[in-house]
Amino acid sequence: MTFLDLHLNNSLLKAVHDEGYTQPTPVQEKAIPAILQGRDILAGAQTGTGKTAGFALPILEILSEQPRAKGKPLLRVLVLTPTRELAAQVGESFQTYGKYLPFKSTIIFGGVSINPQINALKHGIDILVATPGRLLDHLSQGTLTLKHIDFFVLDEADRMLDMGFIKDIRRIIAMLPIKRQNLLFSATYSDEMKKLCASILKDPAIIEVARRNTSSELVNQRVILVDCKRKTALLGELIKENKWQQILVFTRTKHHANKVSEYLNKIGISASAIHGNKSQGARTKALADFKAGEIRVLAATDIAARGLDIDQLPRVINLELPNIAEDYVHRIGRTGRAGNNGEAISLVCVDEFEYLKGIEKLIKQKFERESVKGFEPDLSIKPTPITQGRGQRVKR
Repeated sequence: MTFLDLHLNNSLLKAVHDEGYTQPTPVQEKAIPAILQGRDILAGAQTGTGKTAGFALPILEILSEQPRAKGKPLLRVLVLTPTRELAAQVGESFQTYGKYLPFKSTIIFGGVSINPQINALKHGIDILVATPGRLLDHLSQGTLTLKHIDFFVLDEADRMLDMGFIKDIRRIIAMLPIKRQNLLFSATYSDEMKKLCASILKDPAIIEVARRNTSSELVNQRVILVDCKRKTALLGELIKENKWQQILVFTRTKHHANKVSEYLNKIGISASAIHGNKSQGARTKALADFKAGEIRVLAATDIAARGLDIDQLPRVINLELPNIAEDYVHRIGRTGRAGNNGEAISLVCVDEFEYLKGIEKLIKQKFERESVKGFEPDLSIKPTPITQGRGQRVKR
C-alpha cells in the first residue's frame, strides 16, 4: 500500500512526499481509513510507529472536506499530550503535513509565558495541541472555548495517567461537545486506562500493530550487571571504548541526570541534562544540540521517555532502571524507530534486580546477564531497598 491508496487530497500527498514518505506504517494503514470513516479509535502501538501522522493526516483531510466559514477560525481539533516536548513535536507534525492547507494551529504548554499563547488564540485557530495544565489555565481565563471541537485526541494517554492527569482530563472532557470523534493512542494499558477508554470511546475501531506492553523487535536489548557505585564510571568507559556518538541516558532523578552530565563533561564527553527543573528554553536547547550532534549524550529523566522524536537514534542506556516496568518500554522506544535498528543497554546493580524481574515479566522476555571486567558487582551483597517502591512514582 502507498499513501495514494489512502485517498488523501493532493495537498496532503504533496506534503507527505516532501518528507520522503511513500508507504504508510502499519498503524497509519489501519488508523487513517477508520478515522476517515468517522470511527472513534483505540490504538495500541509501540512508540516510533508513525502514530502522529496516523491521526494528523485524516484529521486534516476531513477538515479540508468541511472548510471553515469565512472569518475567524473556530477551534475544531484538540490534541492532549503529557509533555511539552511531545506537544511541540505533534504541533510540528500538523504544520508539516498541513503546510499546503489553510488551517491554523498552535501549541500551548506550561513553563513559558502565557501571553503569546493568548495572542495566538485571539486570532483564531483550527487545531490546538496542549498539555492539560496549561489548557485548563486558558479555559479558566476564558481565552478559548471547546464548544466547537469535532476531534478530540488523547496522545500517549497511559503516560498522562501515570503523571496524575486523570482529574484534569476528566475536567476537560466535561467541557467538550457530546458529538465528537475521539482518538485515543496508548502504548500500554492499565485498568485505569481501560476505564477511561470505556468512558469516552463509542464503538471504537481497535487498532493494534504490536502486542501490548512489548518492546520493539528492532531494538537489541542488553543487561550489564555492575557494581552500584561504579555505574557512571562504566558508562563513561563504554562510551569511550566503543566511540559511541549519540546516546540517550536515562536516570531516575533530576539530580542524578545533572551529576551524570557533569561527570561526562569532566572526562571529555560532551553531555547535557534534560528534566522537569530545567526551563523550557534550556530543555529545547539541550534537545536541539543533541539532535544536531553538538553533544554526544543527553541525560534524561522519564520526562523524556515520551515525546522525544530523534531520527535514527542508535542507542538508549538505562543508567538506572525505572521503578514502573511500563516505563522501560517507553524509554527504549526512543530507539529502533521507523524501521531502523537500535540498541538498549541497561546497567543493573543488585539493588535493581526486582525491577529487572518486573520488566522481564511485562515484556515476556528473559535477558542474558553480561558483565565488564573491573566493574563486576559483588552478588553476595544483600540488596539495599530503593526509596521509591515499585508502585510509587518518582517526582520528575
